[in-house]
Parts: sequence; structure tokens; C-alpha cells
Amino acid sequence: MKRIGDYRKLLGVTNTIGLKELKTVYRNFMKDHHPDKFPGNESLKLEAEEKSKSIIEAYHFLVSIDPETQKQNLQEYNLTTTSSIIMDFQHKGLTLKINFSDGSIYEYFNVPKGIYIKLVNADSQGRFARRHIYSSFLYRNITKSATA
Repeated sequence: MKRIGDYRKLLGVTNTIGLKELKTVYRNFMKDHHPDKFPGNESLKLEAEEKSKSIIEAYHFLVSIDPETQKQNLQEYNLTTTSSIIMDFQHKGLTLKINFSDGSIYEYFNVPKGIYIKLVNADSQGRFARRHIYSSFLYRNITKSATA
């Protein structure tokens, strides 16, 4: 997916980097691009602020799709995908976003339009997703409702 590649390029990392190394890269970038490093120059401060926002977004995104993170959250993911009902879903580009009845929202990446169309037309969207989406595509948890 383009966003994953862009974030890796921004941080200068490959897809084989571990969480510990990613955190080190992130901290080093934040030291170099923190807005407080430019107290006397407003334009450099604003530029650093924008850059640091991009770095933070990239870091959190890459952490969320890291295999270590997914392994830590696998029990919660399995509980959601096996016992919660699909409330809504949207497909944009190659990203499928699924909202579940427990308040969880997951994004699935590189989902072809054909799979999305089959999901829309499936007799049981939950069964189709369990068979063809949940374990087949890279995903990340976007949010979990506080009421769930």
C-alpha cells in the first residue's frame, strides 16, 4: 500500500525493522525535528512542527501494523472478528474499513475491489469476512469505543 511505503520512506526504514529499532529511529527524528529546537525562528519552528506531526503519524501507523503489535492484540482481534457483528464497512482505494458492534474499527489493506464486491453481495457478510478477509490481509485497529 502506498501509505505504508510513504511512511517507511519518511522514517527511512524497511519492512523488516523491529519495534525497538523503530522506536529508536522515531526518537532520533523527533530530536532533530522538534519545534522547540527553533525558538527564535518562527518559520523553521512551523516547518519543524509540520514535520514532527508527519513523523508521529508515520510512527504510530507503523507500530499499529507491526507483527509484534498484532501478536500482542491477537486475542482481542479474534474476539472481535468472531463474536461481533459487522455494523458498517467502506472501501476506498485498496483500504477496507470495517466497523464492528463492539465499537472496534479495523482497516484492511490491499483489499481488491472484487473482494469488496463479493463482501457486499455475500449472504452472510460476517462469514465471508471470516473466510476471505480477516486472516488474509494486513490490518490495524483504528479505535475501540470506550463504551464497549
